[in-house]
Amino acid sequence: MYKKRSLQDSWIRWGVILMVVTLAGLAFMLITKPASIEAQTSSAEGATQIYLPVVNVSASTTPVSGEYILIGWNDLGMHCYNRDFSNLAVLPPFNNLWAQVVKRGDPPEIVTGGINVTYGFSDNTYSAGKSNFWDYANQLFGVNLAPNIGLAGNGLAGTMAREADHFVAEGIPLTEYSDSAPTVRDPYQLATLIAYDAGSGKELARNQVVAPVSTEMHCDYCHSDHGDGNEGIATGVVETNILTKHDQENMENYPPGHTGPLMDRRPILCAECHSSNALGAAGVAGLPSLSHAIHAKHAEEGEIPATIEGCYYCHPGPTTKCLRGIMYQRGLTCIDCHGDLNKVKLNPSPWLNEPRCDGCHKDPIYAQNQALYRMSTGHGGMYCEACHDSTHAIAPSTQPNDAIKFVNLQGHSGALAECTVCHLTQPEGTSPHSAGN
Repeated sequence: MYKKRSLQDSWIRWGVILMVVTLAGLAFMLITKPASIEAQTSSAEGATQIYLPVVNVSASTTPVSGEYILIGWNDLGMHCYNRDFSNLAVLPPFNNLWAQVVKRGDPPEIVTGGINVTYGFSDNTYSAGKSNFWDYANQLFGVNLAPNIGLAGNGLAGTMAREADHFVAEGIPLTEYSDSAPTVRDPYQLATLIAYDAGSGKELARNQVVAPVSTEMHCDYCHSDHGDGNEGIATGVVETNILTKHDQENMENYPPGHTGPLMDRRPILCAECHSSNALGAAGVAGLPSLSHAIHAKHAEEGEIPATIEGCYYCHPGPTTKCLRGIMYQRGLTCIDCHGDLNKVKLNPSPWLNEPRCDGCHKDPIYAQNQALYRMSTGHGGMYCEACHDSTHAIAPSTQPNDAIKFVNLQGHSGALAECTVCHLTQPEGTSPHSAGN
């Protein structure tokens, strides 16, 4: 009897000890940050930028497993805009977000009917004051815009337009400056996308998506006072140095309706004369497109190297590093796909005629079904960018914010590769690109 009671007491004591240890472990997990989430800082022009959260590639995070999933992306991988619009404008603040909602199943189903998708930026709720675009929008684009409303009528938050197979919000007037640090550049802004049942208002799915945006265009490399691009010109402002040089070289040939010094007609929209497919601007017949004019002029000067560093003279940029996808990490640069300045200047339809994935990936299973990668669809009607991410940011990206949406969906970074994100059970086959998929 004594030995039996002692054995029972011993088991009780051990049970209590195990319970205490377990509870202590749980408490420790709750008061410490997950191992998969870290804070990182990076320096931009002497200022510290904080990116939260930053997800390790090796993270083991529980993926989303509800009835619906939401996949979102930016269509271009980077959108640049002028920092100052008082003298000239190349591009306005104009960011695009796309999304697809999938009802999980065997098979999964892309759904748009009966669903609303909203977008917003929790730490970037206004742009007027961070940019002077609204002070000059009427002169540049002939429209009177309310503060924080973009050229397509969208603001920093709203409901995405419903298309046949996706949702889209175009022309979001986003800047690279967060509310919490309005003077510090942060080019990889995070949007929150949420899908709701249109009838009940019930939330179905959500995700966080990068909306990349940057003003890092280094015209100053060549066009500062007495710079190599404008010797003898020193107005004190890079943009007016450029306009003065343009007047000196071209004013005698300005077309009817556009005569007189540019310096006297500021602010100047470059696409007023030079067509731009990026803006849908026809320009003046007989003049080269803006892309041709810029690339040809700089090719003629011969000062810009045919390297990624050379591209970053004008495109964002040595700090932003907009080319950040897996191809860049494996040694490819802008030149490998687009060619040098002399090749780019010959593009007959810039923005609409661009390098194709199947130009290198020759197997027919990788063939694009549209002229542009960003418009192409594949497996089950999913957009290529939904699974592989945006142009110039093909997953995995060097920028940790790009990984967040993939971690939310499948528990790790990199292109969407886990079939059970959309399928309830693991399907047969080796690849979504295989024949029949």
